Amino acid sequence: MFYTYVLFSEMDEDFYIGYAKDLKKRFEEHQSGKVLSTAPRRPFKLVYYEACLDETDAIAREKILKTGYGRKYIKGRIANSLKS
Repeated sequence: MFYTYVLFSEMDEDFYIGYAKDLKKRFEEHQSGKVLSTAPRRPFKLVYYEACLDETDAIAREKILKTGYGRKYIKGRIANSLKS
């Protein structure tokens, strides 16, 4: 499985969108500061993910979620989760 995921930064209250084969490991890398692009934005909450059988599908979904439409979709999809 390949996962497209959305992290919510508690530091800047914005999303980070990515994909990974091992979601648990990748999330731990983000949280521990091993990912240079997200290290200053820690801590994160994993707020959304989707599973795909094919890596190409996960990458394509990541690209869609990074657009304005995709970010709007995410905000609508997890609106209640962001309140807590």
